[in-house]
Amino acid sequence: MEVLLAYLGVALCVILSGVGSAYGVTISGSAAIGAFKKKPDSAGAYIGLCALPSSQGLYGFVGFFMLKSLITPEISMLAASAIFSVGLTAGVVCLFSSIRQAKVCADGINAIGNGHNAFGTTMVLAVFPELYAILALLVLILTSTSL
Repeated sequence: MEVLLAYLGVALCVILSGVGSAYGVTISGSAAIGAFKKKPDSAGAYIGLCALPSSQGLYGFVGFFMLKSLITPEISMLAASAIFSVGLTAGVVCLFSSIRQAKVCADGINAIGNGHNAFGTTMVLAVFPELYAILALLVLILTSTSL
């Protein structure tokens, strides 16, 4: 039972962060397609902004490697509960962080497509939702090193 609970936490970390990144990249990618029709010479800026929401999926992947090594057949219920909790937390935070970051990126892409010089500002603003995914990953890392 304990092993199953721990693996469920690891799976949720990867699944939720991956779904968030896939959804986020789709949001910003859709905006890029529309903006590309208006201003095709800014394709590099569009691609750069589209890639940002993918990082949260990578954080879930890092979480997988940090947590899976802690799961043994002799794992205690306390350790399994901690792995489940931190995996779920990191997954949910990465899910929402990626989607919200994508909306910032999509707005920036639309602004660039409309002729505004918004790339730098959008990059700075897009970092703020990402910060919470980084904090969730740090909590996961600190938890995994204390188990």
